[in-house]
Amino acid sequence: MKDQAKIIAALLVGAAAGAAIGLLLAPSSGTELRGDIADYVNDLVEKSKETAAQKANDLKGYGNSVVDRAKSRVNGVMSNLSDYKDQLRGSIKASANDYTDQATNFGEDMLNKGRSKVKNAVNDVSNNVQGI
Repeated sequence: MKDQAKIIAALLVGAAAGAAIGLLLAPSSGTELRGDIADYVNDLVEKSKETAAQKANDLKGYGNSVVDRAKSRVNGVMSNLSDYKDQLRGSIKASANDYTDQATNFGEDMLNKGRSKVKNAVNDVSNNVQGI
């Protein structure tokens, strides 16, 4: 973009110099010639202002476009992260529930085995006492 601006500036300077030389070589009075040169330079200044304003608007539009695309990508990533978080949370809850169920079943099995052993021991003691 900087090279393009340099080329435009060089073209404007060259055109102004060419026009000035052309006017200087034209058969006009000094007052007319100065007026013509002033008008031409004013026209060039106006055109360059308009060109600069257009380039600024183009650049602003491009910047806004880049910002909008960046926002869209960030929103997409955030949405994906949120979905992943929800999936991960669900997976963790399911695993925790599975482990809780396994621990509960193991505990119940151990309790039942303990009860059975205590019951057998009580029965053995009871049988021994009755056999005496």
